Amino acid sequence: MTRISVVGSGYVGTTIAACFADLGHEVVNVDIDQEIVDTINDGTAPIHEDGLAELVAEHAGPNGTGRLEATTEYDAVLDTDVTFLCLPTPQNDDGSIDLSIMEAAADQLGTTLAAKEAWHTVIVKSTVVPGSTEEEITPILESASDDTAGEEFGVGMNPEFLREGTAVNDFLNPDKIVLGADDDRALEDMYSVFDPLIDRSGAPVVETDTRTAEMIKYANNSFLAAKISLINDIGNICKEFGIDAYEVADAIALDDRIGEQFLRSGVGWGGSCFEKDTAAIRAAARDEGYEPAMIDAAATVNDGQPNRLLSLMDSHVDVTGKRVAVLGLAFKPGTDDIRNSRAIPVIEGLQARGAEIAAYDPVATENMREQFPDIEYADTPGTALNEAVAALVVTDWEKITTLNDEFDTMSTPVVVDGRRAIDRRDGIVYEGLTW
Repeated sequence: MTRISVVGSGYVGTTIAACFADLGHEVVNVDIDQEIVDTINDGTAPIHEDGLAELVAEHAGPNGTGRLEATTEYDAVLDTDVTFLCLPTPQNDDGSIDLSIMEAAADQLGTTLAAKEAWHTVIVKSTVVPGSTEEEITPILESASDDTAGEEFGVGMNPEFLREGTAVNDFLNPDKIVLGADDDRALEDMYSVFDPLIDRSGAPVVETDTRTAEMIKYANNSFLAAKISLINDIGNICKEFGIDAYEVADAIALDDRIGEQFLRSGVGWGGSCFEKDTAAIRAAARDEGYEPAMIDAAATVNDGQPNRLLSLMDSHVDVTGKRVAVLGLAFKPGTDDIRNSRAIPVIEGLQARGAEIAAYDPVATENMREQFPDIEYADTPGTALNEAVAALVVTDWEKITTLNDEFDTMSTPVVVDGRRAIDRRDGIVYEGLTW
């Protein structure tokens, strides 16, 4: 058992804290938000993530095992052996990452660790461009603690590969575990943390240095983003020829060099990872004098998919002054996260056309309301569809994929599907984005 502190309680921080507790470690979440801290200590998950509420309830709160707690006090790290930094690295205007939150946390952590005589390992979990841990975070830790990395404390990098909506399962059943460290003792500490997961999952372990570990995360997400954009590009061509892109995808997936995953063409990728990570690595590459043409192209194709959805709608109906249903607001099913959701450019496009928008999502309504307070938010998909001249399917929630008779309440039943979520049937004018 290792005593672990996790600085930051967002999607990644809360998830890994609960999962580490489930693996038998003692974990304390450190966060500046008192409301989040109180929520965790009550045994309640502060975010919507499948399986997370059960883990938090099992290990935190008055009825939990006591292996998970939260605090606003940095001094809590002094009673732990390892600290994970799980903090936001938002985008600057040029796409590069903003390390200011990470740097402030490293300074606070280093100042705190100055009072600790025993060895301590700091593991960067946040996604940072290659060189950040070595050139930015470690020097701050050294300056604030007045200690030397590799001598009085260790530093490691452990990239996360968690998908929102399936983050708990992804953590507990990983396809790989990447351990990046520049000194042997830090690597030993990382193994002490991950050995229970390695034993349970049998996942392969990649041992490397911190800079390579950082790059693995960007390479992973850039490749997946490019694969999605490529099948979307192929899908757009298929649509022009009247071909079902999904039939084509089923065939090429039989080639084991291609595989079947990430071949569902549609309205594009969103979320906090792909957009931010592809932008950050492109900006970092340009700083080094390299033009990343393939990753640029992936982003360009993705940005164009919502406009193609709207153009298909335009070919059937003029929505000026008329009701249009937007079905799905979260960037993917299983989460309430709307960051870079494809619903955002769709809503903006409808507003530019003068449409009256009725939006529906089972969990992401309140988050989207903060961004678009003046549109209608329906309690059910049927309410959103009532008297609408068109319906745009953006997120393939089960409550949307099972719709049928609800389309009969539309004034003109034009359904433009961006996720292959709805079945064609008599009585509706159906357009698939790439099929």
